[in-house]
Amino acid sequence: MCPWYNVICCLYFIYYHQYLKTTYISDPSNIYAEEDSDYKDNLDFRHHNYKDMRTLMKSVHDECPNITRIYTIGRSYQGLKLYVMEFSDNPGKHELGEPEFRYVAGMHGNEALGRELVLNLMQYLCREFKKGNQRIARLITETRIHLLPSMNPDGYEEAYKKGSELAGWADGRYSYEGIDLNHNFPDLNNIMWNAQERALTKAQEKSKVPNHYIPMPEYYTKEDVAPETRAVINWMEEIPFVLSANLHGGELVVTYPFDCTRDWAPQEDTPTADNAFFRWLASVYASTNLFKLRFCFSAGMNDFSYLHTNCFEVTVELSCDKFPHASELPIEWENNKESLLVYMEQVHRGIKGVIRDKQTRKGIPDAIIKVDDHEHDIRSGGDYWRLLNPGEYKIVPHPTLLRALRLKKLRASTKVINQKREGPRLRQKARKLNRKARAAGFWRA
Repeated sequence: MCPWYNVICCLYFIYYHQYLKTTYISDPSNIYAEEDSDYKDNLDFRHHNYKDMRTLMKSVHDECPNITRIYTIGRSYQGLKLYVMEFSDNPGKHELGEPEFRYVAGMHGNEALGRELVLNLMQYLCREFKKGNQRIARLITETRIHLLPSMNPDGYEEAYKKGSELAGWADGRYSYEGIDLNHNFPDLNNIMWNAQERALTKAQEKSKVPNHYIPMPEYYTKEDVAPETRAVINWMEEIPFVLSANLHGGELVVTYPFDCTRDWAPQEDTPTADNAFFRWLASVYASTNLFKLRFCFSAGMNDFSYLHTNCFEVTVELSCDKFPHASELPIEWENNKESLLVYMEQVHRGIKGVIRDKQTRKGIPDAIIKVDDHEHDIRSGGDYWRLLNPGEYKIVPHPTLLRALRLKKLRASTKVINQKREGPRLRQKARKLNRKARAAGFWRA
């Protein structure tokens, strides 16, 4: 869990927020009157209910129709649509060699700051692209960006009625059904850990236990799975996301996998194979945030994204105040703007490449990309991205990949390669594949 520093910080922040309310709120329009000229970005700094959110998203699309697309991934329990804004130079299409990124906000409806920051980000990207901002143009042309401002619109509408008053501090956190969406994803951690323990007991190789794309457990067909959760899972499975952040509120901290501890001990450190890279991601957001967030471990849906898909995800707790007053939104945007941009740029960090069929030159799906001595693999959809810190890495072709290549080349033969009987041939294929991958990919991260 996070250090007591964050609890003390949040208590102080809440006290200070209450002080502002009791001292100045009688005329909030004058609070930042002298500071308005310092804000370079003339954005719509206010809280947006469901109707206002749709209006704002439509206005952004109308302003930048060539680089945006609005789509829905499902509906809430009460039937509100889960809208996503896409930014790309070719909206609606996955382009070979272009990574997919997502921001998710509003998982807890009463944590409103993330929702507003994502809406501000939509406006900012559109306007800066039109101005010719080279940094934003490069980001949009080289990345497919997906922004989900409200995963829990039912909860937000409930919180919106109370506004920023502390009396409604927890109202709207849960879905309309009373489900905490952050803890509504299947536990894949223990499925993997139990399989590893069984493998060690049976003297099997630990490396043979799946460490990625762990399938959904059978129990996850129960009715207590929220429609919002199912919609996001389907979204994760449909689009090959590489990097994501889930925006929350209530603390000042960035958390990353594994959130679930192996022995359920709150102080236990249960690192992933990519712990160093996750620490980098957390520090990137925290160090560029003007309020100086800290980073540690806490609960979230990060683990599911890491174990079920290729996507690395962190949770950003943006502010101790879950529902800040509208007059504070310009400051919060300035605090987080650079962090939001820098974090998106990390999707290009690491190695990338294309696994092609020799004859058709098309990308081969479901090929496994393995970093030697690294216990977490990813799958290729034809093209692939493996997030890594700077260094030199050996990319090892996985037998599943070799089977895919064999079946593609020798369509008449459906025999599975037997590693024991065909060991020399397998190694020879691996060497050939290494040479091909070296030509197609980037081996120095």
